[in-house]
Amino acid sequence: MNSEALMESTDTLVIGGGQAGIATSAHLQGHGVPHLVLERARIAERWRSERWDSLVANGPAWHDRFPAAEFEGIDPDAFPPKEAVADYFERFARDRALPIRTGVEVTKLERSSEGFYATTAAGVIAARNVVVATGPFQKPIIPTVVNDPAIAQLHSSAYRNPAALPDGAVLVVGAGSSGAQIAEELARAGRRVFLSIGPHDRPPRRYRGKDFVWWLGKLGKWDMKAPTPGTEHVTIAVSGAYGGHTMDFRRLATLGITLLGRAGAWRNGALHFADDLARNIAEGDRNYLSVLDEADAYAAAHGLDLPEEPQAREFLPMPPEVADPILHLDLSVAGIGTIVWATGFRPDFGWIDLDIFQPDGRPRHREGVTEVPGLYFVGLPWLSCRGSAFIWGAWRDAERLAGLIAARA
Repeated sequence: MNSEALMESTDTLVIGGGQAGIATSAHLQGHGVPHLVLERARIAERWRSERWDSLVANGPAWHDRFPAAEFEGIDPDAFPPKEAVADYFERFARDRALPIRTGVEVTKLERSSEGFYATTAAGVIAARNVVVATGPFQKPIIPTVVNDPAIAQLHSSAYRNPAALPDGAVLVVGAGSSGAQIAEELARAGRRVFLSIGPHDRPPRRYRGKDFVWWLGKLGKWDMKAPTPGTEHVTIAVSGAYGGHTMDFRRLATLGITLLGRAGAWRNGALHFADDLARNIAEGDRNYLSVLDEADAYAAAHGLDLPEEPQAREFLPMPPEVADPILHLDLSVAGIGTIVWATGFRPDFGWIDLDIFQPDGRPRHREGVTEVPGLYFVGLPWLSCRGSAFIWGAWRDAERLAGLIAARA
């Protein structure tokens, strides 16, 4: 690096101004560590420009927040809209005068003799420590190539509302929270919808008067480590939309949504699907019932006076396509004009010029601490536990990492 390009220096540079970067900044501030946060766009940009219009948080306001600040003007049991979440982060940063510089993108991170150099369009910043807080939602994944110019295709991060899509039926691929919620919104808007469902977890929205996030906390599930390699990527079908309800695919079928198995190859104008729809729904049901069983056992063991809810174990009838699955679908014959790929994201750390990455692009680290002294990650799924990618989980991980940085000083 040309030393003449050096713009400034700081003890600790935080890259990313979303929930993880803001949490890290707040804890560094509490330790008195000089630092700077760089955000490529606006604070919490992805909440504003990479989410659909009607999105709400998947957890209630009492839960999906930093412990140090509550939402303003929102009932604690309500699910905050996406703009309210972004406003919450902006207000949190402003009230604490956190040193966040927006509109500055880091294009390269490399080692220096005393730490790191971060290259930006405005110049180079030197730092003794760097915390990468760019989050898990980086490069959208579209797993199947559908070569048909007559069909509009977009990732869920680019979906906005039903009226913005071309006419015709819509195929939504993905059974996590995004895919299930988008499919339901489209069906409620009168669109013909097909939904491709892969393996998923399906917790109850509420049980015995308590939200599922409360139960997962009591049952110790938020503190779980990644069970086995690969299982950390299983999606969760849950929703706070329409006041919050359990995401049951049988109920979606009653709205007119046609259920399909996991999407596979595109051949000769048809998209093929695995013969796994019944198995995927059965596994989701098994997960759902296991949460009820554990909740009942916990309530009994701790003498909790909570109303019993036997109706929670009653299921709607299976739609006919579960027993007689659709294994291939000619999209033009079905009248499908749009595919929404709710198929997740992959990491994109190509701007980090350091040998710290696994073959799949994920960084090597132990609970956010890398093998490179002074380099940390925060905000990634399963960074230290299941809760790490959530707002309150990022806060907790950031607190621990800020303590390590302060001790290193």
